[in-house]
Amino acid sequence: MEIKKNILCMICMRGGSKGVPNKNIRPLCKKPLLAYTIETALKSNLFYEVIVSTDSEDISNLSIKYGAKSWFLRPTSLAMDETDKLPVRQHALEESEKYFKKKFDFIFDLDATSPLRKVKDLHNSFNQFLQTNSEILISGCIARKNPYFNMVEISNDCVNLVKRSNTVIVRRQDSPQVYDMNASIYIWKRHALLEGKSLFGEKTTLYTMPEERSVDIDTELDWEIVSYLMGKRLNKLNG
Repeated sequence: MEIKKNILCMICMRGGSKGVPNKNIRPLCKKPLLAYTIETALKSNLFYEVIVSTDSEDISNLSIKYGAKSWFLRPTSLAMDETDKLPVRQHALEESEKYFKKKFDFIFDLDATSPLRKVKDLHNSFNQFLQTNSEILISGCIARKNPYFNMVEISNDCVNLVKRSNTVIVRRQDSPQVYDMNASIYIWKRHALLEGKSLFGEKTTLYTMPEERSVDIDTELDWEIVSYLMGKRLNKLNG
């Protein structure tokens, strides 16, 4: 059995975006943002199909142009600001299994807003997923801020560290290691996606990526950072 035949890649994109309006179709270094994630997924040669779940015809049409499959529009109930993404992924898997008339053993979800991942990240994360017998894998990078040292919250007008340690920590490097989720790669076994209610369980593992491939676009500043990093990457490739 060829594993590739049992891996589905989904890219879930809403038409509405508050922080960066229309970011999924906005040009980034002369291509729409969504193109980078689709092209990386296709280039990996890892997936049976790369599909897009969206409520937007513009996103759907552009996704098809760049090589993804997009034949259904997500219902409005799964495209609201407050919609949990888990039902969106479950719906996309159900639609895909009906369309392709097969069941997928493994499912990737790649956010278009994290376009700096490389093909090797897809292969390496999947190898880790298999080797650790994970049911869910998420990606992240070492956090620049640490809740044990320099992250605070305000409660009852008092400022306190988010987390306290049993020992006094005087350097961030001595704090317990924490990670930022970077919204780049999610992997599930089929039953874990369809039956699960949370990303976090005993068989969830973390694939660590470098900070320079871990920017998730949520603000205009994020957009500027990704534009700069992507421009450097493309110049290097073309130079």
